[in-house]
Amino acid sequence: FGIKICILYCVSVLASFRGTVQHGLPLEIGDTVLFILSPQGIFPCTYIHLKNAHIKNKGQFETVIPTEDSVITEMTTTLRDWGAMWKRLYVKNEGDLFHRLWHVMNEILDLRRQVLVGHLTNDRMKDVKQHITARLDWGNEQLSLDLVPRREFSMVDPDEISVTELFKLMEHRHRKKETPVPASTHHLFVHMKSLMSSNLGEELEVFFHIYDGRENRPLSERFFVRLNKNGVPKSPEKTERQCTLFVDLGSSDLRKDVYIVVHIMRIGRMGAGEKKNVCSIQYRRPFGCAVVSIADLLTADSKDDHLLKVYACTTESEWYQIHENIIRKVNSRYNLSGSNTGLAVSLQLLHGDIEQLRREYMVLFTRGVSITKKLGFSDIIMPGEMRNDLYVTLEKGEFEKGGKSVARNVEITVYVLDIEGQVMKSYVAAGSGEPGGDEYHSFVLYHNNSPRWAEQIKLPIPVDMFRGAHVRFEFRHCSTKDKGEKKLFGYSFVHLMQEDGRTLPDGTHELIIHKCEENANLQDSSRYLKLPFSKANLPGNNQAVKGTKESFWITSFLCSTKLTQNGDMLDLLKWRAHPEKINDSLSKLKEIDGSEIVKFLQDTLDTLFGILDESSQRYGLKVFDCLVHIINLLQDSKFQHFKPVMDTYIESHFAGALSYRDLIKVLKWYVDRIVDAEHQDHIQQVLKATEYIFKYIIQSRRLFALATGGQSEEEFRCCIHELFMSIRFFLSQENKITSPVTQTQAVFLRTFPAVYGELLKIFTVKEVAGFVRETLGSLPATAHAECPLEAVKLHCIAKTVESQLYTNPESRCILLPVVLRLLQAHMQEQRDLVMCARILTSMLSLIRKDDSPVVSEEVDLIVDSLLVVLMRTILEITNRPQPAGTNMRLQFQDITGEFVACLLALLRQMSDKHYQQLLQTFTSKDDLRDFLLQIFTVFRILIRPEMFPKDWTVMRLVTNNVIITTVLYLSDALRKNFLNEKFDYKVWDSYFYLSVIFINQPCLQLESFSPSKRKRVLEKYGDMRVMMGCEIFSMWQNLGEHKLNFIPAMIGPFLEVTLVPQPDLRNVMIPIFHDMMDWEQRRSGNFKQVEAKLIDKLDSLMSEGKGDETYRELFNSILLKKIERETWRESGISLIATVTRLMERLLDYRDCMKLGEVDGKKIGCTVSLLNFYKTELNKEEMYIRYIHKLYELHLKAQNYTEASYTLLLYDELLEWSDRPLREFLNYPMQSEWQRKEYLHLTIVQNFDRGKCWENGIILCRELADQYESYYDYRNLSKMRMMEASLYDKIMDQQRLEPEFFRVGFYGKKFPFFLRNKEFVCRGHDYERLEAFQQRMLNEFPHAIAMQHVNQPDQTIYQAEAQYLQIYAVSPIPESQDVLQRDGVPDNIKSFYKVNHIWRFRYDRPFHKGTKDKENEFKSLWVERTTLTLVQSLPGISRWFEVEKRELVEVSPLENAIEVIENKNLQLRTLIAQCQSRQMQNINPLTMCLNGVIDAAVNGGLARYQEAFFVKDYIVNHPEDGEKIGRLRELMFEQAHILEYGLAVHEKFVPQDMRPLHKKLVDQFHVMKSSLGIQEFPAYVRASPVHFTNGSPRSSCRNSVPNIISPDGARVVARRSPLTYPAVNRYSSSSLSSQASNEVSNITGQSESSDEVFNMQPSPSTSSLSSNHSASPNVTSSAPSSARGSPQLQDKHKHSRENSCLSSRERPVSAIYPNPLDPAQVNTHKQINTQTNSVKEVNNTQFSDTVGKLLCPPVPPSSLPPFTPSPTECQSAGLVSNSPVLSGSYSSGISSMSRCSVSEASGTEATTGDHPAHQGPTMPNSVSSGSDELIRRENKTPPPYSVYERSNPRRPVPLPHSLSIPPSVDPPALPPKPHQLRTSSMKLVPTSDPRRADGVPHVPRPRPLPRKVSQL
Repeated sequence: FGIKICILYCVSVLASFRGTVQHGLPLEIGDTVLFILSPQGIFPCTYIHLKNAHIKNKGQFETVIPTEDSVITEMTTTLRDWGAMWKRLYVKNEGDLFHRLWHVMNEILDLRRQVLVGHLTNDRMKDVKQHITARLDWGNEQLSLDLVPRREFSMVDPDEISVTELFKLMEHRHRKKETPVPASTHHLFVHMKSLMSSNLGEELEVFFHIYDGRENRPLSERFFVRLNKNGVPKSPEKTERQCTLFVDLGSSDLRKDVYIVVHIMRIGRMGAGEKKNVCSIQYRRPFGCAVVSIADLLTADSKDDHLLKVYACTTESEWYQIHENIIRKVNSRYNLSGSNTGLAVSLQLLHGDIEQLRREYMVLFTRGVSITKKLGFSDIIMPGEMRNDLYVTLEKGEFEKGGKSVARNVEITVYVLDIEGQVMKSYVAAGSGEPGGDEYHSFVLYHNNSPRWAEQIKLPIPVDMFRGAHVRFEFRHCSTKDKGEKKLFGYSFVHLMQEDGRTLPDGTHELIIHKCEENANLQDSSRYLKLPFSKANLPGNNQAVKGTKESFWITSFLCSTKLTQNGDMLDLLKWRAHPEKINDSLSKLKEIDGSEIVKFLQDTLDTLFGILDESSQRYGLKVFDCLVHIINLLQDSKFQHFKPVMDTYIESHFAGALSYRDLIKVLKWYVDRIVDAEHQDHIQQVLKATEYIFKYIIQSRRLFALATGGQSEEEFRCCIHELFMSIRFFLSQENKITSPVTQTQAVFLRTFPAVYGELLKIFTVKEVAGFVRETLGSLPATAHAECPLEAVKLHCIAKTVESQLYTNPESRCILLPVVLRLLQAHMQEQRDLVMCARILTSMLSLIRKDDSPVVSEEVDLIVDSLLVVLMRTILEITNRPQPAGTNMRLQFQDITGEFVACLLALLRQMSDKHYQQLLQTFTSKDDLRDFLLQIFTVFRILIRPEMFPKDWTVMRLVTNNVIITTVLYLSDALRKNFLNEKFDYKVWDSYFYLSVIFINQPCLQLESFSPSKRKRVLEKYGDMRVMMGCEIFSMWQNLGEHKLNFIPAMIGPFLEVTLVPQPDLRNVMIPIFHDMMDWEQRRSGNFKQVEAKLIDKLDSLMSEGKGDETYRELFNSILLKKIERETWRESGISLIATVTRLMERLLDYRDCMKLGEVDGKKIGCTVSLLNFYKTELNKEEMYIRYIHKLYELHLKAQNYTEASYTLLLYDELLEWSDRPLREFLNYPMQSEWQRKEYLHLTIVQNFDRGKCWENGIILCRELADQYESYYDYRNLSKMRMMEASLYDKIMDQQRLEPEFFRVGFYGKKFPFFLRNKEFVCRGHDYERLEAFQQRMLNEFPHAIAMQHVNQPDQTIYQAEAQYLQIYAVSPIPESQDVLQRDGVPDNIKSFYKVNHIWRFRYDRPFHKGTKDKENEFKSLWVERTTLTLVQSLPGISRWFEVEKRELVEVSPLENAIEVIENKNLQLRTLIAQCQSRQMQNINPLTMCLNGVIDAAVNGGLARYQEAFFVKDYIVNHPEDGEKIGRLRELMFEQAHILEYGLAVHEKFVPQDMRPLHKKLVDQFHVMKSSLGIQEFPAYVRASPVHFTNGSPRSSCRNSVPNIISPDGARVVARRSPLTYPAVNRYSSSSLSSQASNEVSNITGQSESSDEVFNMQPSPSTSSLSSNHSASPNVTSSAPSSARGSPQLQDKHKHSRENSCLSSRERPVSAIYPNPLDPAQVNTHKQINTQTNSVKEVNNTQFSDTVGKLLCPPVPPSSLPPFTPSPTECQSAGLVSNSPVLSGSYSSGISSMSRCSVSEASGTEATTGDHPAHQGPTMPNSVSSGSDELIRRENKTPPPYSVYERSNPRRPVPLPHSLSIPPSVDPPALPPKPHQLRTSSMKLVPTSDPRRADGVPHVPRPRPLPRKVSQL
């Protein structure tokens, strides 16, 4: 034997050993170590405890099992498993279960210690083990662990018992757990607490009893409690006097009309309010009554305290029925005894027999509780129950006045007297709870000569004292006078037993009241016992007594197991005294009540056999009939417990040694008359008693043989043989179904199996088996299916198989053929399957797995007869619909499980020989094929999850073990018989399908098991998945060219197998895919089918949680290695790479979906997968599925705009056609037109919720066109109204502009779709950089935030970590035509600023060359990064990947120009808003003026002068001459704007800010002086802000063309601390504080009241860039002529001054819409014409889209051309809503198409009218024209007006996915001139994201919609 080494649980410090010594063996608590030899020095001996053990399963999976009680072993292993799970409960915050499990574990540990000590008695040990297993089962159930099969508290080894036994054990435990058997006996626990009342002061008596309101009678005796004057029990220390158990209530007693009735009596004076007197006599007087329905307690699980209302009678004479009045709610007869009177009691219903309650409520019984019995016997009478209780109810009395003027106050005193006239002590009880007394006093009713008491008393008189005893009732009048005397005036009595031995009959008795004197002596009872006591039995001549009016009524009821009131019973028992009455008595026996017979069962039986022995000829038949009657009486459920009494009588007391002859003779006489008898009822009664008749026959014969030494043996055997011949004859009769003989046959068959055991006492096993075989064989074979005899036959067979006879192998071989024949017939016809299952289960439970020939022969017989029919039965019952009723469904599941267990048991018994014989029985291939298909189908059914409850893992493992063993046997038959030319696809397919399902079963996925459970399974069965996988591979290799039949059908199933996380299984199965690819390549030259099937199945399988990263790597490596030498290697590598990439995305998708809330990671992953299906795999259906998954994610995250774009992808695939589409996802079957209409409406609704109304309008129009084309004017009207509402929302509702953030994901730990990529993300409303960064870190909790903005190096890219790089970027709008238009409201422009954005910009300042500490502006460059996305934002995601990066470096001079231009534009805007009174508060203007002037005074502009106006710079940078001039102009222009702004400020400034204004004016003069400005040049002398039409819109909402690039190279400028505070954002600076202050003041921005400038912070450390890096929107530039506006009073002066100015000095109407001459307009037109001739030469830095993007339409004119100066170029004016004004104010939707109005016009402009550098000439004068003409022609056309001239419908810029090309090209409008400057910026990437190689930008073509097949 082995030695088990285990660590004791109680060890703490010494519990673990780390094995740090040489040769040390580390130990943990609970480790098992097996010693073959005794080693030394490996661990301390005190750490271990030695146990004897034995080894099982020797080898790799051997198990060391200690030789100790199996319950201890189970406790140990279970507690270890629970320990780990218990800790996980704490982590999961399941506190309730955590604490409950902790208590149970401690309880089990304590019980384990008790068992280990071994000092318990057997009974106590049994109780402890039962308690332990109950706790173990509870814990396993709570933790969802497996159900443990047990037999007598010990775990069962499934290999040691048959499968059918295992199933029965599992089912028994499952049923016990699920459906507890309802108890048939119930008990009511009552605990009297107290009586609360305001008028107490006297002692009380409380009586409880149970009352049947339906029959108006009490069901129980009374429970009696005495209360003291305070209303609490008098003996609080004696709990049995306060608590009782009303026992033996039947289920029929628990109904609504059964009540607990409480009567309360007070002990005191006659009247409750009487004053105290010297009289000490007290009376029992009524106090109150309470009632509660027992149905109210049925819902209460625990002891509930009840406060019962107490009622009193309105009339005292009604007291006897007060409870009935309360129940019937006769309110007039009772009322509340007091407003606050209540009875506090505790009531609880308990269920089960009394012994069970004693065990469960031990404390209750040990503390003490009285038992209150039911009146009469319980539903089940138990033998040995001793009871002799006489209940007497004092009903009523009729009394005369007795010469008094008022009625009497009558009290009754009750005594019990014995035969000698002595009072019997303690035999008068008022009820349980109080001990019995010598006498009983009734309560007194005041002045009532007809009192009704209805008081019940109990007289528990012993049986031996009953004879001669009587009860005496004494009547006394209770005086209310001072003396308070009780005067005796009469008495009554009644005898308890009559002279013939009968007791007082139950019922009401009218007793005679005998008058007497008050001092009469009644002690001598002999004086009155001779008198008559009842009026019922008075002699006829005693009329005097009969006529008296005085009477007393009582009701008696005897509940006795020994005394009888039946005279016939007494006559029978005394048959020897009256032999003449024998015939009569035997005839009347059947009329006697059964309870009377069972009382005297032994005496009665002795009487019958005594008569039989003495007069068998005369009374034999009648005695036989009486015996049959008594035997059948015991079949009644009420008396069935007396069967053991009769058995004991037969074994021990029966003495009729000669009776067997008479019994056999009479029984045969009855059997012989069965066929001819007309009435079968009596014969059937005889046959029902066959079992006990045979018991008497056999016992009688044994007594005779014992007495005579075995004489007459042959005679006896001959009689028995003749009897069975008669039986076989009547059984062989074929009759009609309804024939009485058929019913008699059925009666006999029901009782026949009970005879076997008796026959075995005399006959041998083989003889009895022969009797049974011949008897059962005589039954008619051809019976109708509906014949009741068929079911009875099976019942008989079932009892036969379960009998002792069948368990003997000798008899079994005789009986088996008969049993199998009947069983097979029923199962083939699918009849009585429940009973068939029961029989088969019993048969197979007896067969043990051994090699004996007997067992082998039995198995052979069963296999031949039942295997095929058993499988067919399982198929039938599993395929038929389950019945509806719960009970029927349970029965249905039971028989399915039983048949399955039988099949498994049979297969497990089969050996090689049996399989060979079975396969040889199939004579043709078709039969074998059908058998294999059938058994494979059955196995698939057995594997179903619903076959067994989920916690039946033991049963499932046994099932799988049998299946795999059988499959291994049958696979040989498959190979031999169905390959090559005999190949059968269906059989092979069924085989493979079964194998795949087998491997994928949840119960075989060992990875999901706990380590201990996994170890146990591997030890017992190994990994059955690998075994089956190897078998699949082997069978696949045998297929040869037939493999093509399974390609591609088996790709999906085999792929599912390889996804099982078992390395060995994967290594075996993955190479099959190479084989499939190879054979498919041979067949069709490619393996497209393999690829398609792999891809389709991968998605569904991985979404179910299957597969992992290891599988992806293994799949890739194994297949790449396999195809190395194949000719098709390249295409194979391509397929493997595609599948591997798909796995990467699917794994990422699955990981992301596990997270709780919707975040960017989920959406990004879904977008990645969606695009992969569309672009790389072209899987249309999967693409659409993921569109809808993405749509749901967006809706959940409330990304309504993105949801619309997502659904639009599906919408684009559909057309407006009537093609029918099938049902798909949540869409019903409908036409393509209907689905597209539904999608349009859904998308419009989501665009509306996302405030992207412009896109919704386009879809509304498209729908409206469809409705119009179908003349659906109703819907057309609704659509037009919807469109109008969207327009209203654009103008009326405010939209927030989102900020945009660039996010870089670096490191290998990111998911594949993010790894080492950068994205631009559209932020949520109100979300700023800090909030966005925190959100990203929450989504990626393991990521590290990078603190710089430089591109990371390779070490970061390859790091095994996650790095996040986040900073804000600014959008570069595409729709410049809308933004440039004059008069377009900001509500409209704001949409185009932040929608349809492809490109974003970020500026980073840096110093190049030597940094001048005195003036940092000299070397301050800006690195401008432009990011181009793969898709525009917003789109189907909130973020898109960056496709291209461009780096441009902006020189210090250009930077300065941008800064001042932006500040000038901001000043103009604020001044215009102030003038037009759009500004509610002048503070923004004040702060802006203060910031600029203060910075200039402190050296801001002076720093620019020092840096760029000095001689050294001009000499060293001759190419910057024009820019220096431009900077100078801007500085002068800024000064002029400031001067004008101060004038406006003075007009509106409030009084309290006047000192600040004065300071600003003074500082301005200082600034002018520092700049050397005495008088402004002519080109800036005009008012900088002047509106001829009174509207500021054109000036304040236009923007300046960019000086760097056509899109505006912009620096995000942070505002100065003095600018408008609402949006001030600060950052650190690397410049000197002075420079920082100056620059920030120069570049500061403010907000107007009607526009919100949401500036984005830059991650830069320089204040120039970090002040929003000059706001990516800020750096639009304008020609100098845009900076001023003339202030002359007439147009001639204006024209004259303009004619003297250069074009730079000349104002442009696009900025300041002042009148121009027609000639001037014509000049513009001609200039534009001239520009085309030199466009190719000078337009080297800008694309042809400049004009398109920057030039709004200008009315044509006919002026002669003029030549501009070489340093000038034409201007389009300030770009509308330039970045300076937009900040990051956006709302969500980008333009989705480039087919917009602006593009259409812009395209023509670039081809014909695009401006370029002009020649050196400049016109000297400009002609004047009329103001009116210019004003009319200069008005900006409203949106879409261009198209209205040629198109009936006005298009708007479309989203790329909504693009609808206009049917007619709009006429081109010449653009306004714009200025081109030479830039010194360095273009790092040479291509613009929107164009390449100078080719004009063409909008990205939208892919043509693909047709969706039926989706």
